[in-house]
Amino acid sequence: LSVVPAHLMSGVINLSSIGSGWGNIMQDYVMSALLAHVTNRSHVFNDYVWDKDHGPYSDFNGKAIPSRIPLTALAGGPMVGGNMPPGYTSPLAVSSGFFRKVCPNPAIVNVKDVNTHDMIYSAPASSILETWIQTINSIDDPCIKLANKSRLLTIWPYLSKTPVMTHWRWSPLVVDAFKKNLHFFGPTSPILSSSNTPKSNSPDMIPGLLAIHVRRGDFADHCQHLATWSSDWNAFNAFSEFIDKFKVPTDAVWGETTPENRAMYERRCFPSVDQIVDKVTHVRDAAGGSLKYLYIMTNGATEWVDELKQAVQRATAGSQAWDSISSSRDMRLTWEQKYVAQAVDMYAAERAQVFIGNGWSSMTSNVNILRMAKNFPPESCRFW
Repeated sequence: LSVVPAHLMSGVINLSSIGSGWGNIMQDYVMSALLAHVTNRSHVFNDYVWDKDHGPYSDFNGKAIPSRIPLTALAGGPMVGGNMPPGYTSPLAVSSGFFRKVCPNPAIVNVKDVNTHDMIYSAPASSILETWIQTINSIDDPCIKLANKSRLLTIWPYLSKTPVMTHWRWSPLVVDAFKKNLHFFGPTSPILSSSNTPKSNSPDMIPGLLAIHVRRGDFADHCQHLATWSSDWNAFNAFSEFIDKFKVPTDAVWGETTPENRAMYERRCFPSVDQIVDKVTHVRDAAGGSLKYLYIMTNGATEWVDELKQAVQRATAGSQAWDSISSSRDMRLTWEQKYVAQAVDMYAAERAQVFIGNGWSSMTSNVNILRMAKNFPPESCRFW
């Protein structure tokens, strides 16, 4: 390549992000891309890395999974090198491989040297962003690498207007998987299968679809841990406009909690089948009968998902039955699409008429920022 961008900024994932779920990684890249954009540098993206030390495959709960997935298999748009919209002059994003070729000796910025105690524990994200803008802009070297890499809602007014959000796209692989499974989200039509090429910030809604995010598996223990430490919701699940709120308990000692608080965390973080049915019924009633299709985003066992489906349908006795109830376990995916299945779920949830998510989940949080960026009604984003 003979043309080298004038400015390069590294967005290589730090070690703490390796082995994290897609929801956490996506948030990491969104913030990195934002910083690159506001400092007029190229965002540098890496693969989605699960395990960098054990070859092409890793073990996850006894199953072989890819150790790394190209980020372009999950996302599209400016964050991974897509064109900027008219009027924006920021250089295009580049891959980490390209960055290493043209920047063999980048300036190293140690995150710990920039983040003060207040920034770590109390400063709003807008203040943190301003500090980082000043730091990056004070460096003359065109090549910068962050050696390591949080109060987010204060940054939303700016983030929501940048191409990082307004021109977010899913990869062709994700969109193709979505289109091939349209029948799970409602009656197939050109509206449902429309491209995810952003033409405006208006909602690209799937009428009648209620998508729900139900975490199982590791969340059985994780929700107990959250209760023990009285943990709050993920920031982007706490927009003031949202109907469902969460108030951190104040009657528990740090590192301990009461039985009542633990039960409350379990209901809102790891709800039972009956609790899920109650919430779904309430939300559907509030929508005035417009919700006809239910899609369950879950990592739950097939047998448990079948139990949930039957319980939800039974709850409609004497009223309007669901036209369709399906789940992540019903999706028909190619072997390539199998490893981006979470992104396919997110694409469906992003476009659902109503979405119910888990307040402590980064995956739910990412769905909500995409919905808010597209001006979905805040009341359409609900929580257990």
